[in-house]
Amino acid sequence: MLIPLTPEILLRAYAAGIFPMAESAEDPELFWVDPKRRGIIPLDAFHVPRRLRRIVRQNLFEIRCDSAFEAVMRGCAEASDKRPNTWINDEILELYAGLFDGGAAHSVECWHEGELVGGLYGVSLGAAFFGESMFSRVTDASKVALVHLVARLRHGGYRLLDTQFLTPHLAQFGAIEISRTRYHRLLANALNYRGSFPRDLPAGAAGAVGAAAGAGGAPPGPLQARRLTS
Repeated sequence: MLIPLTPEILLRAYAAGIFPMAESAEDPELFWVDPKRRGIIPLDAFHVPRRLRRIVRQNLFEIRCDSAFEAVMRGCAEASDKRPNTWINDEILELYAGLFDGGAAHSVECWHEGELVGGLYGVSLGAAFFGESMFSRVTDASKVALVHLVARLRHGGYRLLDTQFLTPHLAQFGAIEISRTRYHRLLANALNYRGSFPRDLPAGAAGAVGAAAGAGGAPPGPLQARRLTS
């Protein structure tokens, strides 16, 4: 008898370094993924291209967090010319909505004239954030959302931003690929701490991200992650 997948089981899987995907939106089955090579964005080496930094500072979008989580997921599941197929099926939508209801998932959203035009979502566990997917309906919206995500993770004391895979799109922001062994070490360390995901940031915090990367150690920010106690 198959045990139904629940948000609680899903969190245990993330703590073990694995995550689920579907072959397509129409396929009801899920499979577990544990990549040999893992994509991460080092939070102390996040890079924002100069042009994008200007766009962030222009405040072209209204940034909200956690105000339309399911809508962000459905935006990420939309087919497009660049992404004709998606791995987000109905069970993924239901499971991550459950994580959101329990405070273990978050969305960063770009709004323009009252419409959701881009964003991203992911899972938060300890001081690790697992970025799941992003989407744009207007130019640069998902990139701006990523900058605001990193600003929040740095401000909230997170220690790991997992992107699952390395893509050319993410490489421009300083994403790197590491071995499974190294990833599990970084994950274990991050799970010893508890980050705090801030929905709001001090004025100008997002615009300052990536202007001057740190050089090792914990990501800078006014809040330090608290170590978990047994």
